[in-house]
Amino acid sequence: MATTTRVIDSVKKKIRNDGYTALQRIKNQNVHEIISSYIHLCNPSSVEIFTDSLNDLKRTREAALHNHEEALLKIPGHTIHFDSSEDQGRDKEHTKFLLSSGVDLGPEINSLDREKGLSEIHDILKNSMTERTLYIKFYCLGPLNSLFSLLCLQLTDSAYVAHSEDLLYRQGYQQFTAMKTNEKFFTFIHTQGALKEAGLGLRVSSNIQKRRVYIDLHDEIIFSTNTQYGGNTIGLKKLAMRLAIQRASQEGWLTEHMLIMGITGPKQRRTYITGAFPSMCGKTSTAMIKGETIVGDDIAYLRKKHGKIYAVNVEKGVFGIIEGINSVDDPLQWKALHTPGDIIFSNVLVTPDQDVYWNKKDGPQPPKGVNFTGEWYPGKKDSTGKEVTASHKNARFTFDLALLDNVDPNLHNPEGVEIQAILYGGRDSDTWVPVEEAFDWEHGIVTKGASLESETTAATLGKEGVRVFNPMSNLDFLSISIGRYIQDNLAFGKDLRTPPRIYSMNYFLRDANGRFLNSKNDKQIWLHWIEQRVHNEVDALKAPTGYIPRYHDLKRLFDELQHKPYTQEEYTKQFTIRILENLAKIQRLSSIYQTRVHDTPPIVLTMLNKQKKWLEDAQDSLGSYILPDML
Repeated sequence: MATTTRVIDSVKKKIRNDGYTALQRIKNQNVHEIISSYIHLCNPSSVEIFTDSLNDLKRTREAALHNHEEALLKIPGHTIHFDSSEDQGRDKEHTKFLLSSGVDLGPEINSLDREKGLSEIHDILKNSMTERTLYIKFYCLGPLNSLFSLLCLQLTDSAYVAHSEDLLYRQGYQQFTAMKTNEKFFTFIHTQGALKEAGLGLRVSSNIQKRRVYIDLHDEIIFSTNTQYGGNTIGLKKLAMRLAIQRASQEGWLTEHMLIMGITGPKQRRTYITGAFPSMCGKTSTAMIKGETIVGDDIAYLRKKHGKIYAVNVEKGVFGIIEGINSVDDPLQWKALHTPGDIIFSNVLVTPDQDVYWNKKDGPQPPKGVNFTGEWYPGKKDSTGKEVTASHKNARFTFDLALLDNVDPNLHNPEGVEIQAILYGGRDSDTWVPVEEAFDWEHGIVTKGASLESETTAATLGKEGVRVFNPMSNLDFLSISIGRYIQDNLAFGKDLRTPPRIYSMNYFLRDANGRFLNSKNDKQIWLHWIEQRVHNEVDALKAPTGYIPRYHDLKRLFDELQHKPYTQEEYTKQFTIRILENLAKIQRLSSIYQTRVHDTPPIVLTMLNKQKKWLEDAQDSLGSYILPDML
């Protein structure tokens, strides 16, 4: 303890209030060494240490307002945050793993020599917080005092980032005081860099050319500089996910880009499922379906216990895409977003009366307002001549799940919830049917999870509408090689008494004229079919690609749950097996796994070849487009 005290004594004069005493209660030497080291490097004028107290949560929010990172809105508790025009999505190009010599994660994973990267990022961080306050906070990923718990240390000069993490994550100071002297934890170092003034007097990152997000797998540290956008700065989200994927692979569990929800079946039975969907592909709206319960909408830890799979939500809040949310399709989110409480809106339009408007919100579009580009009016164009919409397509909201009426009672259960089905879905206009069950675990992992493709969206920087390979919707976040990751998933299903069934989902199937074949809320029907399938209460048709629903079961569910007709014609269009498109998909994936993935498990190519043969055999006997009644 004496050694620990000497370490923090070197920075004691910068620590405000009772922060020094709070640090003394933590016995872990590494915590003190990291804090001391980065205080010296970043050179803040003052340091605030936060505990788990309600007063400290209040202080964080007040600091975000005082620093002009957020501004008050009309509804009590609501605030607005803007990011700069160039800082509106995850920066994939400058998000890199720092790898030691000899470590190779494969060509799909962006990496940099560790020594070179550390030198660069430390140069950027040097004196980066002069005349600013450094906020130091402690969090827990997963429920407190749980087998799933991972502790996290956050250092940032952005009160907005700290406020966001307070809404999204469980406070972990008390667990830090109880941790062992050598216990491991994740560390996050963030500076927003030089700032400029934006609309409403808010201050945004300006030195975007120096935006860097570096992941040091060796020391389990994330560095983020010259950015405010949550996907680049809220360290415990996708950045911590990268560290956790490596940790999980080493220890035999899984970190997945998945929602967790409870589906209410007959006689109020609750069945828990997980689902992986890339950004803007319906994951949050799936987790928020009316009548069901939400455990989490984004990241899950999965562990095996008693021959079954259990999962927890890493978070306790939502950093959700707000575009298109309306009172009809999204009643739960709509109600929460109009309820007084602690909510951060980012990159939406603020009206003259301090209300907010986002694209496709109920009601008319306001004639003027302020957004992330400054004063806004319909028809406004940016410097390239492109029209500026009222809110950004990737505009967000951040709030605690406690604001939702459908939050599941097991959200904070340290044991997790038992998972009985796993879903994989993306944007796919022409191949996958809306819902299909894999034949078994290996078939599901390979042909559903490892075969996931999706069109790009506004959630990442770059061109939209490009179909990309995205195994398990996790490619952007992998800290291990793709082959190892797929092998981990395959191995995870071994020795289970009751493996969850695996499903593909597709909400974006279109007809020849480009019209969607599903309505937005049809996903409720697919989910209830899945719920009844895992309990062996509905039958299915065996297609060459998996099991698909029977018409009469879907017709019944549409009648029971949505009180609307469902025609045979609709069913036939949605569930026709498109042989040519599926074969083209197999060809694309086989090529990827033979050329771009350097350590593909042999079972992947074997299973893809089996799937190809099943498709070709079906084509020979039934034709290139197989209607459900032909099966």
